[in-house]
Amino acid sequence: MLTRARKSFFISIGLLLVGLMAIGAAVVYRTSQSSSGAGGDYVISALAIPAGSEVVSAVAADGQVTVTYRLGPMTSVRIYDGKSGEMISEIPVVSE
Repeated sequence: MLTRARKSFFISIGLLLVGLMAIGAAVVYRTSQSSSGAGGDYVISALAIPAGSEVVSAVAADGQVTVTYRLGPMTSVRIYDGKSGEMISEIPVVSE
């Protein structure tokens, strides 16, 4: 009986190790195959917003950085190019 339990234990441990090695191999493969590193589309290091303003949110997507900020009672959204840092547009947020 003990021999059968020991055999079952070693089979379970073997399957667990094979599964962990497969997961490790998949992670290594995925990281080596990525064409651009994290943030590869974004090379800017700083963005200019008005002095004294408070950043409400910042989102990086599709090669652009969108920053929502509040300066006093006014809230605005600025869209920047992710590579050059050039401001594409500024949109004031107004209440209706």
